[in-house]
Amino acid sequence: MLIDLKPTEQPNIIMIPEHIINRKGARSNKDLNPEVLEYLNNGMIETANLIEWLAVDQLKLLKVVLTDLDKTHWYDSFYEAVSNQKKTTANSNTKVIGATFTQLTNDPKIVHYLSNHKSDIPRCWAAQYYSAIEMSITERLHTIKPFAADHHFGVREVAILATKEYIIQDLDQTIMILSNWVKNSNENIRRYAVEAIRPIGVWTKKIDELKESPEKAISVLNPLKSDSSKYVKDAVGNWLNDASKTQSNWVLNICNQWERETTSKDTKYIIKKALRSIKK
Repeated sequence: MLIDLKPTEQPNIIMIPEHIINRKGARSNKDLNPEVLEYLNNGMIETANLIEWLAVDQLKLLKVVLTDLDKTHWYDSFYEAVSNQKKTTANSNTKVIGATFTQLTNDPKIVHYLSNHKSDIPRCWAAQYYSAIEMSITERLHTIKPFAADHHFGVREVAILATKEYIIQDLDQTIMILSNWVKNSNENIRRYAVEAIRPIGVWTKKIDELKESPEKAISVLNPLKSDSSKYVKDAVGNWLNDASKTQSNWVLNICNQWERETTSKDTKYIIKKALRSIKK
């Protein structure tokens, strides 16, 4: 099921005060500005950092979204699905809400609305909507690509969460596809190609196959050994650092090989990050 996602304007455009637009994200929950939370829970602005992302009341925001969609009668289904979780987190809520949308609709206009919403949270729901649909890994990666490229950090992370289990199930085909993604001009796409197959990673399942045989991913890593984007360099360095915890000799050999092949300061940056656990 492939749907091309194209930008669309949100209805009822309201002028947001500059002190809200230009804010710095709160450093802790106690620093959260109630006015900012009001804008966030009404879907009028994006979250500025992880503290804000975790603080959004997704059910409150969902009521606003369902009102816009003229689907307020769906709310009880979402409320029940969220309430029935054994453990409730912001990540689990995005997954459950996305999956519930899948159960309630296959209307591309609704998915398009979510995928292009002004708030980052409905875009996260849209990424998880696709996670709940059966499709091949090729279709899945094609469908998640706009979310992997999203300008917002939260949507990009959920794009990884929404695909990780399927990637583990079809790792060889995934690596073949992502080996082409590393040539993409968009640094977010290149970074996804690395982060999505991290052997250990953050908040996601470990990939035991790559913990034992990291060489399987060399076609993804090698083209990025001198990438100029810090975002991508950090991902490559972190990937190798993960691998060093189970296959330290392989990581040392790769870093030595890259050092021989190039004097790039970008490669040196990656190597330093890659070897930080080995050189503790």
